[in-house]
Amino acid sequence: MERWDIYDKNKVRTGRTMERNHFNLADDEYHLTVLGVIRRPDGRFLITKRVMTKAWAPGWWEVSGGGVQAGESSEEAVRREVKEETGLDVRNAEGGYLFTYKRENPGEGDNYFVDVYRFVMDISDEDLKLQTEETDGYMFATKEQIKAFAAEGKFLHYDSIKQAFEF
Repeated sequence: MERWDIYDKNKVRTGRTMERNHFNLADDEYHLTVLGVIRRPDGRFLITKRVMTKAWAPGWWEVSGGGVQAGESSEEAVRREVKEETGLDVRNAEGGYLFTYKRENPGEGDNYFVDVYRFVMDISDEDLKLQTEETDGYMFATKEQIKAFAAEGKFLHYDSIKQAFEF
């Protein structure tokens, strides 16, 4: 059973944990997630398509990410998530932490912070080892293509992370 740390409104760990996806947080409690944007030197971004069996947003495009496990740092989590989902090791990549945004869902028990990272890596198709349980394809997209997917309502978190696609 995966556990996540519970944070206060200032993004400080409270010392308590919650079971993954058991959203029963008070309105002033949060969990932490990460997103890892991967950009190639040619300016294209690695995006993946969610499998159609996903309960939420099946078939949508996204960047790698997920929940920060209890005791794990944000940076450790983004490295782990990118590695699990794409096979890429970002430890020696250029870049790193960009910004944090907060999502509040009053009364739903699911408030969270999202730490957004961007890494620049010279990668090709051969470097990828996609997690088939999570992804149903990928592409190296331009920021214009990503913006078009967002306009169609098929790119997760775009409005919150669009500055990560600027360079």
